[in-house]
Amino acid sequence: MEVVNITNKTVDDDHKKISHIMNVVTCIIISVGLPLTLVAIYALYSMVRGDHVAPIYIINLLISNLIQFCCMIVEMATDMEHDIEDFFHSLCQLASVGFMVCIALERYLVIACPLWYRFRRTIKISVAVSVAVWVLSLALSLPLFLGVGYMAEKILLSIFFLLPLPLLVFFLGGTIRALSASRVPSDEKRRIVGILALVLLIYTLLLLPSIMLVLAEDDTIDAQQTLMTLNNLSAMFVRLSPLADLLLYVFMRKGIIDKLLAAVCCCRMDSNDSNRTNSSDYRMNSNNI
Repeated sequence: MEVVNITNKTVDDDHKKISHIMNVVTCIIISVGLPLTLVAIYALYSMVRGDHVAPIYIINLLISNLIQFCCMIVEMATDMEHDIEDFFHSLCQLASVGFMVCIALERYLVIACPLWYRFRRTIKISVAVSVAVWVLSLALSLPLFLGVGYMAEKILLSIFFLLPLPLLVFFLGGTIRALSASRVPSDEKRRIVGILALVLLIYTLLLLPSIMLVLAEDDTIDAQQTLMTLNNLSAMFVRLSPLADLLLYVFMRKGIIDKLLAAVCCCRMDSNDSNRTNSSDYRMNSNNI
């Protein structure tokens, strides 16, 4: 009996330490991410025009992140979770995944179907798609908020969160394959590939672990203790995703990111040229011998 009490006390102490660390990290995320998100939304809004509608999806993604920051503030201020706060948090997470797919699809069409995209990209269509994503996210969030069955919840989450993974991989792979035949400028190509790779990384590393843990939940005590730690880590990854989404704004701006991507590409080309030169010298020396 004493051993059980000591074990429970140790678990409680560890839980308090983890909660304190998560609160500190959450405060840092809010203090850094909230003002930067507001600045990024304003800057992207100024970029929207008739022939440049790409920022619309990123703006909506940042708006969903802004709502998530507000939910974090409410949770930190009250030191407890509310049903309304959980509802808006789930809504924004679903919307974030939807807008990630929209961003990847829009960037893919620029390279793979440039003529079709040139005549179809309008602000009205982009706004209509954004509204559809919010409505779909709301339609999926309401059953979770009203309390559907456990298996039904798992099925809904599996469909919405796991389906984007093959789509994002396809958009990135299809874009890379279509780069050689595209007439898009080189700097624009690098930014597009960078955005697609960044979206896939954010989704895979920060959002996907949380849904995998939800699907892998077990009712045994040992599993619950293990999953508690993993859930805390995945929750922190989810809270970090709004900060990572700000990098998409960097890829939309011309300037520093173009120089960085160009330097990376030049380094790769110099490395390949050096390898070819060394290989040629080796063949010549072998022939002379």
